[in-house]
Amino acid sequence: MEVNQYLEMFIEESKDHLQACSEHLLELEKNPDDLAIVGEIFRSAHTLKGMSATMGFEDLADLTHKMENVLDAIRNEKIHVSPEILDVVFESVDHLEEMVMDIANGGDGKRDVSSTVAQLKRIELGEEAIPEVVGTTETPTTAVASTLEYDGFEQTVISQSAEQGFNAFEISVKLREDCLLKAARVFMVFEILEKDGEVIKSSPSVEKLEDEQFDQQFYVAFVTKESAEDMQKKIMKVSEVDEVIVAAIEPKQHSEKEQAIQEVAATATVEVEVKPATVPEKNNAAPKPATAAAPAKADKSHAPVGNKTIRVNIDRLDILMNLFEELVIDRGRLQSIATEVNHGELNETVERMSRVMGDLQTIILTMRMVPVETVFNRFPKMIRQLSRDLNKKINLEIIGAETELDRTVIDEIGDPLVHLIRNSVDHGIENPTTRLAKGKPEEGTVVLRAYHSGNYVFIEIEDDGAGINREKVLAKAISKGIVTQEQSYSMSDKQINELILASGFSTADVISDVSGRGVGLDVVKTTIESLGGNISIESTQDVGSVFSIQLPLTLSIISVMLVEIEKEIYAIPLSSIIETSIIRSSEIMNAHNQKVIDFRGKVVPLVFLEEIFEVPRKEPQGDEFHSVVIVRKGEKLAGLVVDSFIGQQEIVLKSLGNYLTNIFAISGATILGNGKVALIVDCNALIK
Repeated sequence: MEVNQYLEMFIEESKDHLQACSEHLLELEKNPDDLAIVGEIFRSAHTLKGMSATMGFEDLADLTHKMENVLDAIRNEKIHVSPEILDVVFESVDHLEEMVMDIANGGDGKRDVSSTVAQLKRIELGEEAIPEVVGTTETPTTAVASTLEYDGFEQTVISQSAEQGFNAFEISVKLREDCLLKAARVFMVFEILEKDGEVIKSSPSVEKLEDEQFDQQFYVAFVTKESAEDMQKKIMKVSEVDEVIVAAIEPKQHSEKEQAIQEVAATATVEVEVKPATVPEKNNAAPKPATAAAPAKADKSHAPVGNKTIRVNIDRLDILMNLFEELVIDRGRLQSIATEVNHGELNETVERMSRVMGDLQTIILTMRMVPVETVFNRFPKMIRQLSRDLNKKINLEIIGAETELDRTVIDEIGDPLVHLIRNSVDHGIENPTTRLAKGKPEEGTVVLRAYHSGNYVFIEIEDDGAGINREKVLAKAISKGIVTQEQSYSMSDKQINELILASGFSTADVISDVSGRGVGLDVVKTTIESLGGNISIESTQDVGSVFSIQLPLTLSIISVMLVEIEKEIYAIPLSSIIETSIIRSSEIMNAHNQKVIDFRGKVVPLVFLEEIFEVPRKEPQGDEFHSVVIVRKGEKLAGLVVDSFIGQQEIVLKSLGNYLTNIFAISGATILGNGKVALIVDCNALIK
């Protein structure tokens, strides 16, 4: 079988199943007696095993199989859930995730899991396991009654079928233990049955058979003109069927009163067009009982009309976005031409096209949106492990996981959030003894929250821990040379809090695997700012801290203020701009060899873009007035001095390519409506 074409689908579905396993394991840890949760985990593991074996990843399939055995023993109450057992199952899921990631990166998915397999085997063969589990390579089948139970209506169908010369059989079908596609085998069995008669009942139900919610054996009640021997031979021809037992069903004898009631009930049902079992005619047509159904012909009223979602390759979405960006550029060009020509019909057409493109833009951007849940869902398991490593009790609350962000932002935000959560758990949350001494509950709480506000998404990590120790942070910052003693006297609490984002800063007394190596939070800050966002910190000692991240919804199409320097046009992102202003030369002052202005009571340094970008001047610039764009980075402000303002515009952000990397204060470029290229100013780089 050519598996390469299915590899991407396999990887995505494997990730989904493993994520489901992790989530349900966390639920099971809180509710160890809820066997329904175990069933959910078992189904995900079972599907993953089948997929892995089909794709040829034997190590992955084997480990999943061993884990599945333990889960089956739990759901059949042969062993009971304990923290030790869950630890091993969690470890198995971690190994499976590593294997899938290896396959995604082009590897073969092989990994040394011998110690985990041995632990799973010991659990499976533990003292609580019943004897028949010992020595088996597959879990025993779920106990289903060998004789089906029939209600009065079903008994009527069997009795009336017998009167008309039909045979009623109860068929037991057992699949081979190594059968991978059980639902497909069930379908083939039902297809044979439907050709020769009608199914009255199945156990498990048709829905459960379709979902493979059974082990190896299922039972079917069936009426036919065929003999038991013929039916057995036909079903045994289905591959991977191990055993078929066909037994005759003896019609139950009813009293005359019961018979009359059941006949009336059957007739009444026919009259209201529900079409249950009808009395078979004298010909060879089999009766059509209401419960007769096969996986291929399930009740359509309960089946979905059609799948509402499809998987689309990310590369295709990127191509679609690039094509649309070209349209945005052409739209700007058309608008520019329409303004110059000033033709009524042309203006009207361009306006309509702009409205339609606005709607199209919204749809395309929405298609690229991904819930932050895809990032958040990795953290509950991480918190569980951290709480054990640090001997702390921690409760993680996730709020707003459905909030959506552009895929490009989602791809980058995962690692920064890991650093921040680890920091909150290690530095923020105290150990249970300390918390009780402070009058707090011994279990600490970390809240991960996401929400929309305007064109931004805010992600907050809040903890009820020790907060940031102002004196300790200042002492460390001064010793590292990050600030001077004199500067520290005038710093606000917010500025002191944000010192922990400085490169190489750490207040950890002991270096651990969790934190304390002087890396992490500065990387967080750099990554977030590279995404056009910013991070702020609020903290109260012994109450807790809140890390707030502000991120743009999308990175590809942004709103800018176009400005002009000599004949060159530059674009400044609106997200960085506070306001624009025209100032007199007399308002400019000097402070520490830096030109500054007084902006609403704050001293704001001026940055002359013509000097930064070395714009040549053909004629001397008038000195009386200056156009200034006030921009910010966090709490810091700066005034960008330009020649003139052109106006606001929505532009497409394009990279400068591989040949022009690390250009100072330029984050990209765009093509304007007149065909000219405008460079996009990186305000974060200009503010020191």
